[in-house]
Amino acid sequence: MGMEKRMRKRIRVDVNPESNTGSPFEALSEEILFLILDLLDSNPSDKKSFSLVSRSFYAVESRHRRSLTPLRSELIPSSLSRYNSISHLNLTLCPYVTDASLSSIASLLGLSLRSINLSGSRSYSHKGIECLADKCLNLAEIDVSNGIELTDEVAAAVGRMSKVEKVRMGRCKKLTDLGIGCIAVGCPNLKLLCLKGCVGVTDLGVALVAVKCRKLRSLDVSFTMITKKCLPGIARLPNLEDLCMTGCLGINDQALMILIQGCKSLQALDVSNCHNITQAGVSAVLTKNQSLRHLDLSYSCPVNSILPGLHGVSNLNSIKLDGCHVSTDGLKSLATSCVSLKELSLSKCSGVTDEGISVIVAKHKDLVKLDITCCRYITDLSMASITRSCTSLVSLRMESCAKVTCEGLRLIGRHCLKLEELDLTDNDLDDEGLRSLARCRSLRSLKIGICLKVTNEGLIQIGKSCPNLQELDLYRSIGITDEGVSEIARGCSNLETISMSYCTSISDESLKCLSQCVRLNTLEIRGCPLVSSVGISAIAAGCRQLRKLDIKKCCEINDTAMLSLANFSHNLRQINLSYCSVTDVGVLALARISCLQVMIMLHLSGMSPNGLSMALLMSGSLMKVKLHASFKPFISPILIERVELRGCMFQWLNKPFQVELESSEVWKQQSHDIFVE
Repeated sequence: MGMEKRMRKRIRVDVNPESNTGSPFEALSEEILFLILDLLDSNPSDKKSFSLVSRSFYAVESRHRRSLTPLRSELIPSSLSRYNSISHLNLTLCPYVTDASLSSIASLLGLSLRSINLSGSRSYSHKGIECLADKCLNLAEIDVSNGIELTDEVAAAVGRMSKVEKVRMGRCKKLTDLGIGCIAVGCPNLKLLCLKGCVGVTDLGVALVAVKCRKLRSLDVSFTMITKKCLPGIARLPNLEDLCMTGCLGINDQALMILIQGCKSLQALDVSNCHNITQAGVSAVLTKNQSLRHLDLSYSCPVNSILPGLHGVSNLNSIKLDGCHVSTDGLKSLATSCVSLKELSLSKCSGVTDEGISVIVAKHKDLVKLDITCCRYITDLSMASITRSCTSLVSLRMESCAKVTCEGLRLIGRHCLKLEELDLTDNDLDDEGLRSLARCRSLRSLKIGICLKVTNEGLIQIGKSCPNLQELDLYRSIGITDEGVSEIARGCSNLETISMSYCTSISDESLKCLSQCVRLNTLEIRGCPLVSSVGISAIAAGCRQLRKLDIKKCCEINDTAMLSLANFSHNLRQINLSYCSVTDVGVLALARISCLQVMIMLHLSGMSPNGLSMALLMSGSLMKVKLHASFKPFISPILIERVELRGCMFQWLNKPFQVELESSEVWKQQSHDIFVE
């Protein structure tokens, strides 16, 4: 029941905006109404209902709003004419934003605008950014990430924003040191700068930033061409707390030595995928920088040779060693040295054994996050050690730990009762294990995909005992049927995400029950042959927050479901309807959804080139479309160019039609078919 209906029930009030005389709410001050609106921030539909109560409420809600995310580019002028006090403008749902649009935004918002996000937008140039720089003098944050066509002229325009504190320009591949220099000189108050993937940026530009922007606290130069030459300047930054250099192949031990000699304020360092650093550089960082709290060494140097030499790393709270070789001796050294460790990630680390795990959890009983994904040599002995020592765990991720049996997994629910996130994908979990996990009443995320021993009996216990569950992954857990899903729907009203892909016994009954979960925003049911348009129509009508829908290989879903989605699912962002029985009628219906960004439409036998062309013309919000290459010769190049100019990217795939596989073949391909084409 919406806010409006609840108000009508409790208080007699005229909700006609044209006639609000005598309403008891007219006596409330604007300050009190603002406080009411503050409590409605988490539910946009309630805010909308609030604004419909009366004309004065409509006006108050307009003045109260400070952040805005328009669903389509053409809605920007009308939205800003109503909400003219916006300080935070998010245009990620508007792929087509022109210089004229930015000029209009600058004129309408002016000094009130504090931040703008253009990371999902295209079609603008430096002229639009210059308008923002000229009129939005209080702008403190701007994000132009993913602007692969943006040049140094845009950076020069950003450099004119003297009050800007946060600039994100990730993956602006044409950006060079010249543009970065303009930002360095013109933005002395800069505190955050993201240049991730800016392959044209070198030591010269980064060094100039370090010299001019002395207030910098966070710097991301991942996947750039920097070397040790820019590190002396970075090391002298007095307030730098977060430095990310992922994938910087020019960074070596000498660079790290330079960094730790000067940068005493550094708290988080990411050198993952930096293959030219060795034990000497990392050991120096760990032992000489006492302010460091978070360190990411994933897929970099051979950690096995580093950890045994550590000593006195007393302040490190979090370390990620994903993909590294870690020996038992290394884990023993880590256990002894890092006395304050709270978070440890050993995902896909070779060399992790029961002995190593036992030592580290015995020393660090206060661990709150542990990731042992694909540590394939640990057994029930590790589970006994973890659950005995780390009873305060909030997050445990252990996908594909093949040697852990159902007996070891049952220990989790008996001892780790504070768990909020648990990933047991592809493990030997059974119903008894789920009954044990039902004691973890704080669970918010549970992933039990490819757990072939799980049935409705165990899932029902989760539904009855875990009311806070928001995410549930049942991918290929073929023992689950409608009975188990129905209990989840009844008991977990806060459910937001559920994956039931290839749960072949699931039918429309499951979807009808899930339609009562009004917060559901992500539904993945690919490869469920018993699901039809009846179930999808129920989801569309009941789950108005639905944003992501995967119905690939659900052959009984047809145009009827698409019409329901078009009528009710106004928040839908992504849909995969490959191999469904959808025709031009259904595709055209989907094109009416104002904020639909991604469509994957492979092997739709009922879709024609003409129907596809009309849908592309109608939908102004599309950012990505996946189609079979056989359609391309039949679509007008002029139309393709026009749609691309609106900010949409086409992906033409030459993927052959996939027939249904025998069960033995399905399991061979399961690792390659998880929501990818």
